[in-house]
Amino acid sequence: MYTSDPPADHPGPGAARRRHEVWDDLRAVALPDSRFHLRFAAFIPDFEGSAQAAGRLLQRLGLKAPGPGGQAPHMMVTPDNSLTGLRQQLIETGCSLVVPTFNLARGFRHFAPGSVPAGQARFASWLDGIEHFGAPASLAALAALGRFDAVVTGSSAVALSGVRFGRGHGYFDLEWRMFAELGIVDEHTPVATVVHDLQVLERPLMASPDDVPVDLIATPSRLLTVSRPHPRPRRVDWALVDDSLAAAIPPLDELRRNLGLAPAGA
Repeated sequence: MYTSDPPADHPGPGAARRRHEVWDDLRAVALPDSRFHLRFAAFIPDFEGSAQAAGRLLQRLGLKAPGPGGQAPHMMVTPDNSLTGLRQQLIETGCSLVVPTFNLARGFRHFAPGSVPAGQARFASWLDGIEHFGAPASLAALAALGRFDAVVTGSSAVALSGVRFGRGHGYFDLEWRMFAELGIVDEHTPVATVVHDLQVLERPLMASPDDVPVDLIATPSRLLTVSRPHPRPRRVDWALVDDSLAAAIPPLDELRRNLGLAPAGA
């Protein structure tokens, strides 16, 4: 379900209970956020060993700086704290990088290859740095950039089946659906997550029609390849999009208008 409301702060049945169980374990290895400390309902934390996990993923994806006249790899990476090191490595490598703003409130930011000054990649990879160094990018601009070579998201926890959950908002699932509407992702686009080993669940998670399962799970100690349990969503479910949600998420409103689905006078 798409929602701009915050998740509940107390454990509930099913995924909510498991989310809190993982959060309890994660306190031993998580790095506090400058704003939210260790309130994991508000963010997905960085953790000890995330650089090693990111390195494993990049090695598996085989993304390298382009040679003279070559095409730079093009990726989307969510703004989660756990992916700060990955974003830094991609910027330093010379990739074309798209990052959603926090809660999609200001759409997307694009880092063209070489756009970040030398020595500034670490700052550019932080949440405030994304806003400072990244260029605003509309959905039309993203469509013009072409297909993503890979998409990476953070996770509160992920099952061996590839089913994951985040903070409980559903932003990544919505981002995927918007990208699918544009034709810049599909069934063949690699989807990965970077997590601590404590966040990998041996027990199954129930998948919902909104879920976008991952193909690769990178941890400090291993990289897991997943056989996806079901096809990925291909369209936004517009029945779940009301005026208040569209107003809170500019790219969603842009897509709705481009498809001629916005109410008259909206």
